[in-house]
Amino acid sequence: MCGILAVLGCGDESQGKRVHVLELSRRLKHRGPDWSGLHQVADNYLCHQRLAIIDPASGDQPLYNEDKSVAVAVNGEIYNHEELRERLPGHRFRTGSDCEVIAHLYEEHGESFIDMLDGVFSFVLLDARDHSFIAARDAIGVTPLYIGWGIDGSVWISSEMKGLNDDCEHFEIFPPGNLYSSKEKCFKRWYNPPWFSEVIPSVPYDPLRLRSAFEKAVIKRLMTDVPFGVLLSGGLDSSLVAAVAARHFAGTKAAKRWGTRLHSFCVGLEGSPDLKAAKEVADHLGTVHHEFNFTVQDGIDAIEDVIYHIETYDVTTIRASTLMFQMSRKIKALGVKMVISGEGADEIFGGYLYFHKAPNKEEFHQETCRKIKALHQYDCLRANKATSAWGLEVRVPFLDKEFIDEAMSIDPEWKMIRPDLGRIEKWILRKAFDDEEKPFLPKHILYRQKEQFSDGVGYSWIDGLKDHAASNVSDKMMSNAKFIYPHNTPTTKEAYYYRMIFERYFPQSSAILTVPGGPSVACSTAKAIEWDAQWSGNLDPSGRAALGVHLSAYEQDTIAVGGSNKPGPMETVVNGVAIES
Repeated sequence: MCGILAVLGCGDESQGKRVHVLELSRRLKHRGPDWSGLHQVADNYLCHQRLAIIDPASGDQPLYNEDKSVAVAVNGEIYNHEELRERLPGHRFRTGSDCEVIAHLYEEHGESFIDMLDGVFSFVLLDARDHSFIAARDAIGVTPLYIGWGIDGSVWISSEMKGLNDDCEHFEIFPPGNLYSSKEKCFKRWYNPPWFSEVIPSVPYDPLRLRSAFEKAVIKRLMTDVPFGVLLSGGLDSSLVAAVAARHFAGTKAAKRWGTRLHSFCVGLEGSPDLKAAKEVADHLGTVHHEFNFTVQDGIDAIEDVIYHIETYDVTTIRASTLMFQMSRKIKALGVKMVISGEGADEIFGGYLYFHKAPNKEEFHQETCRKIKALHQYDCLRANKATSAWGLEVRVPFLDKEFIDEAMSIDPEWKMIRPDLGRIEKWILRKAFDDEEKPFLPKHILYRQKEQFSDGVGYSWIDGLKDHAASNVSDKMMSNAKFIYPHNTPTTKEAYYYRMIFERYFPQSSAILTVPGGPSVACSTAKAIEWDAQWSGNLDPSGRAALGVHLSAYEQDTIAVGGSNKPGPMETVVNGVAIES
């Protein structure tokens, strides 16, 4: 991922302003350590910090049309750029960058071209012919983007808050799936599929069609000119990503240039469930596996840097981001610049354990819709910013636009968790890859129970965070929390501790408002309580909140890992690890 910063219509064309904009852009250099670019037209400034993944030699940004009247700074990947180039026969391209098509598509189609892009992106496009601009963000918000307004009438757009928080009178999250036009001075939604309105779909489940859609999503993300690998926790989602990538890796340009074996990466406390499961998956797939151990103290020491980079005080996000932040630094040290990861499957398929309590398919589907819409404030934010902190790009095939549209069109009755039929969470995804002739994964990995990332790396990690927070936040401080932090008042000492650090870096009210509202607990606790009152006393956003589900669904009864349609090995789950009976 790269970093973009645009300052538009500021009324100042001086060298001093240019220097100031460059200084602000350098706050994003961690996102793009390979090159910096600035394009100025009168009082409009377009900055780019580049992480070179496609065409490292000549793809520096900003990018232009033929006469440089249109300039664009992009953070993202356009997977269908070669197809789009063929649809632009009269245009001359300067680079091999996948993002250059944006400038030429704008020339041909104006603002209406955005839905033609297959990829993830945030961009600002400046048209020097009339000094107008447009900005847009990808469908789900995989790439981060913020927009702000200055007291001088300027508009600011940045990949991270730190690029604009000192200069804007007000700023906020740029909404995913939206376009902003300077001519109309408003947002317009360009991504509006049927599922977005939460209409209950009715398409029958076709496992081979779902499998094919996911394989396509992974394969297109193998597009790279630099060394890459996969993040592998040993859970279902990352294991499926790794399995599909391993099958198709040999034919990629990266394999021919950098080696024929896929690299995989895992992080955890020594002896953690994830490390054990990931090693087994790596052995099954034949990847070159890299296992990174960390201590609780290592994580605690990194907390302040993590909060500065991920720009949130959400408890769950910080817990998981710290581990991803540490792992990304190790991965970048190995010379790898891009990784593929498994975010998004739990939201699409109802993989969180409280979905066991969903009363009907309508509420099940509506909750998945709500969770996907909120991803840009949680898992997308974590994955992108924790990796970009070290100049590493993460790609997430489960959040492929075409795959989401396919998966969200399936009748949610098939997604419902039905122990009476042997269907555990994400059963339709597991079933789609349950291939007896050419297994993608070992059975007990394919049917491994859902585990929170921050739990799977080792349960003492969360306990260590809580103890550290308790040593820094007193009971007296907590008693005054509602006066110190009237908005999103912390309800635990851990949440209070993170909030203190966050507001030291981002004290503006605009920054505080970018973090989701409500008590500092898991974002879906309210829905869980609505479905089952046993959740009401829980304030911990860890996966341990689902202990009752763990016990009732897994430990009291063994289940057939193949589901009810076909007998298979029997397993029970203890502390998140599948144990074959």
